[in-house]
Amino acid sequence: MDLSLTDHALAAVAAVAAGLINAVAGGGTLITFPTLVALGVPAVSSNITNTFALCPGYFGGTFAQRDDLAVQRKRVPVIVVAAAVGGLLGSILLVASSEKLFRTLVPFLLLGACALLALGDRIKAALPPRPNLGEATGEQAASTPRSIVFAVFCIGTYAGYFGAGMGIIALAVLSLALSDSMVRINALKQLVAFTANVVAACFFAFSGKVVWSMALVMMPASLIGGSIGGRVVQRLNPWVLRAVVIAIGVIVALNFWFG
Repeated sequence: MDLSLTDHALAAVAAVAAGLINAVAGGGTLITFPTLVALGVPAVSSNITNTFALCPGYFGGTFAQRDDLAVQRKRVPVIVVAAAVGGLLGSILLVASSEKLFRTLVPFLLLGACALLALGDRIKAALPPRPNLGEATGEQAASTPRSIVFAVFCIGTYAGYFGAGMGIIALAVLSLALSDSMVRINALKQLVAFTANVVAACFFAFSGKVVWSMALVMMPASLIGGSIGGRVVQRLNPWVLRAVVIAIGVIVALNFWFG
């Protein structure tokens, strides 16, 4: 694949933007994935490379809430295993998918992610109120219904296959199923995203479909973008950014359909 320095520079800029958008509003995949496709990277390889590119951001989010995970140490191993198995299955399905099949599914995946971004605040508002807990009790920290284990597995599978908007899905499902504070549930969401994506990335490393030069440029760029986003989050209107991302996602979806 013949990619120029300009192509790599554009991918890096997209990764910075994605990291910033993920920190402020969410939906960074809807920036990096179509950018890679527009630069001539096949759709499956674009998605696989994108998984690598955004992993540092997931690590940063999980590390930042490590104290909120520490008080849930009895349920964390179950969540990690379910997310890891799901991420592995999703990555296997993606590698096994033909370019034609994946390109057929992409518009539906993109539009679904756009819908989640558009309705994200309403979904969060519809969730039951969470208690403001000081210390999680042993029962609260350990309670992990089988239904939530299966749900995390399904979310991990989606994350390994495509993943855009999975944070909103994970937050909604975990909030409905677990009795704990929203801060701790958000920490679990970060852990699910990080685990599923890292497992998928490890599998993708041996798939032969990673565009390594792009991945190595985009990974630090996404981390920089996330750092910038964390500093300017109070100055930016997340809905403006989200509207831009949704518009881009819809345009890309239509292009896949009619292009």
